[in-house]
Amino acid sequence: MIPVQQSNVCVIGLQWGDEGKGKIVDFLAEKADVVVRYCGGSNAGHTVRIGAEKYSTHLLPVGVLRPGKMNIIGNGVVIDPAALFKEIDELAARGVMVSEQNLRISYKAHLVMPYHMQEDAAREHRADGGAIGTTRRGIGPAYADKMQRATALRVADFAHEEKLRQRIHRIITERNKVLKALYDSEPIDSKPVFEQYRDFGRRIAPLVDDTTYLLLQYAAEGKRIVFEGAHAALLDVDHGTYPYVTSSNCSGLGVYSGAGVPPQMVQRFVGVIKAYSTRVGGGPFPTEQDNDVGNYIRQRGNEYGTTTRRPRRCGWFDAVAAKYSADLCGVESVAMTLLDVLSGLDHVQICTAYRHGQSRVPHFPADADALAEIEPVYETLPGWRGNLDGCKTFDDLPTEAQQYVKHIEQLLEVPIKMVSVGPERSATLMR
Repeated sequence: MIPVQQSNVCVIGLQWGDEGKGKIVDFLAEKADVVVRYCGGSNAGHTVRIGAEKYSTHLLPVGVLRPGKMNIIGNGVVIDPAALFKEIDELAARGVMVSEQNLRISYKAHLVMPYHMQEDAAREHRADGGAIGTTRRGIGPAYADKMQRATALRVADFAHEEKLRQRIHRIITERNKVLKALYDSEPIDSKPVFEQYRDFGRRIAPLVDDTTYLLLQYAAEGKRIVFEGAHAALLDVDHGTYPYVTSSNCSGLGVYSGAGVPPQMVQRFVGVIKAYSTRVGGGPFPTEQDNDVGNYIRQRGNEYGTTTRRPRRCGWFDAVAAKYSADLCGVESVAMTLLDVLSGLDHVQICTAYRHGQSRVPHFPADADALAEIEPVYETLPGWRGNLDGCKTFDDLPTEAQQYVKHIEQLLEVPIKMVSVGPERSATLMR
């Protein structure tokens, strides 16, 4: 039975990712016991700055950066073992230890294989202008195999080495034929792949657990849990701007299946927004500013992918899109990040509605073709000057910055309870 006094929280991005979820999860994890990653793969990137040190995680929950927290990689994540152990080893070199003492991995999680990455890259390369802008890390093909079932591999398969060898040989023999026929790709030798993944399996063994059972135990003990969403609602495979989305249910709706927990285990949903909008890769972006304003935001916000270092497309805040995500995910509060990036602009704009021809569009269309045809309707507000990272309370902000936050709050119809004005842990203002 889950205690009624428990207050577990799920943190979700409400835009197209890169909202600063890592910082908010890290902030909330201070008073939590467990941090759970429930979707995506190594294509995600969460950044936390502690003093002068900057840490980036891709598969690991950011709770590993706080001593004494248990971290869980849920069944909804697809795991590239090479990326996972690279991340663990890099953190260890900086004094952050990750072991069975603070990390558990679901035996139900699926594996990203070398042929997934080969297929991902080949498909993007041959897309003839129709590329969707994947990170080419094999995430989509791994999720596709999960649905295919017969061609999928899970963490549980590491426990049976001879069966693993046979399955890898069979799958690669079949996949080589497909990759050759479709992309004229060089064949993959199954033997070194098996040997590499056999070794991965032996290393990962102490970390593997039944994480659903573990989470139910933690809930029964009254432990506080933070569910760490990756990507964002507008990239959700079902509810985002399809087909320019990721391959998992990365809105708040995916937490239950991705973490393997019942609905009553999550009491609160916190949505994270940037003070402006960004997007990586292809797809429609109504408020994009491919001009001096966009360049200003990109440079001040260091808008380059945590995982890929690709420059992000930048634009004004889209309240229509963010409200759609907030309503979809049932968020009860919002954290706004990177408000400091907009300092120095004479004015700021907010998209408050869409127009299609002469008609007003009443809601957000979660379809790439439909979204590409709309035009944003803007409201213009005065900008502000000054460096905000010295502000310790919301009232310390310039009046114009306060007005900007309050106006977005009214448009979303959800209270903005946290405002981040800098990358450091302490640069988070509570309202």
